[in-house]
Amino acid sequence: MARTPSAPARRTVLRAALALGSAGVLAPLAGCSSDGGSAAAGGPTSAAQDPAALLAKARATLDAAPSLAFTLQGADLPEDGNVLLGGTGDLERPDGFAGTLDVRFAGVLAKVEVVSTGGTFYAKLPLTTTFSKVDPKTLGFTDPGGFMNPETGISQLLSQAKDPKLGPESRVVSEVVRQVTATLPGALVDDLLTSADPTQDVAATFGITAAGELRQAELVGPFYAKGVDSTFTILLRDYGKSVQITAPA
Repeated sequence: MARTPSAPARRTVLRAALALGSAGVLAPLAGCSSDGGSAAAGGPTSAAQDPAALLAKARATLDAAPSLAFTLQGADLPEDGNVLLGGTGDLERPDGFAGTLDVRFAGVLAKVEVVSTGGTFYAKLPLTTTFSKVDPKTLGFTDPGGFMNPETGISQLLSQAKDPKLGPESRVVSEVVRQVTATLPGALVDDLLTSADPTQDVAATFGITAAGELRQAELVGPFYAKGVDSTFTILLRDYGKSVQITAPA
């Protein structure tokens, strides 16, 4: 067992962990083992957690949520073509999404207002002021309206994760989560987001709260070019928030 650090050292480590956490990334908490213990109040506390059980609990919690807030962050993305860069919005069961997506479309960087409901995707394309029915694949991604579908949506990332391993505790912003790393079938990620090579597995790091909520999923794989990895990070919060998504008039 490591020697307990002095009080000044503990304060220094805590400040560093908080600084990393404020960026919204999965930053491991100092002083936490990879298989148990908690470095902060409110964090997971089991000394011997089962990563598969954590994923199953997170899936059950997600599938029970009627709605939630969704953020997508992209990194190491290509500089040409039609590319999804990120976005934010609300998801409502069974098939609703409303928000803004950051895209590169026909060489133009744009924030595109979108609504998806009932299997139809609407977008205000660059240089337009009204919603049009659009195939989201032309913008470089799949329809986010399906993200809450328990058979094809985000929860499938949890149920089809291969070789899950327990990671350290970390912070997403100011919240303590437990990391679980795994690999995902490329075809699954292609159906959910996009992939240039569905035969290639995607590396995943999940951040799960003590309450069993999936807070973050970081995915690394060949989303837009074979053999070239990019990163998409999904952030989920405000489970059960009041949301009502309807088709644009």
